[in-house]
Amino acid sequence: MNHDIVEKNIGLMIVGIVIAISFGGLVEIVPLFFQDETTQPVAGLKPNNALQLEGRDIYIREGCVGCHSQMIRPFRAETERYGHYSVAGESVYDHPFLWGSKRTGPDLARVGQRYSDDWHRVHLINPRDVVPASIMPAYPFLAENKLTGKYTAAKMKALRIVGVPYTDEDIAGAADAVRGKTELDAIVAYLQNLGTVITQKR
Repeated sequence: MNHDIVEKNIGLMIVGIVIAISFGGLVEIVPLFFQDETTQPVAGLKPNNALQLEGRDIYIREGCVGCHSQMIRPFRAETERYGHYSVAGESVYDHPFLWGSKRTGPDLARVGQRYSDDWHRVHLINPRDVVPASIMPAYPFLAENKLTGKYTAAKMKALRIVGVPYTDEDIAGAADAVRGKTELDAIVAYLQNLGTVITQKR
């Protein structure tokens, strides 16, 4: 039979597998580029402001996504704990997206406005002050490191190229908006904005 020839020839088998996977991947992925629900922002979504953008970069720099996902799956156990499940339209301005899959700590997709700014500050400086059993590292240096805003406008310009709707005014005022703020200010501003567009009574 013809399949015997393929099964006995490793080269043909590899070519067949690559073709099958490529075709299957295209069939699943390509249609997503043409669906509004995956390519258009949800109502009310705004790009991160200058301070939030710097906070997001600090979040990435410190490897927070290694322990905290930002994607609530549409399962009852998750929506009851974290809130409304995540939708693609919330992440259209995120480059790269930070969905993640590791949950050493809780998911942060809807952490915005759940705690006060002061709570976040104490938690980041020493997590065990508010969660005694926490294994999260402490980040006291964030309160000491000051932002200069040197590259903030350049980051916004780069993001505008890939579709984030920053205005000329946003870019022109970026450096002044962050200069003198601490890294702690920035990451708290970022966290307080997460998941606030879609709300669900809990």
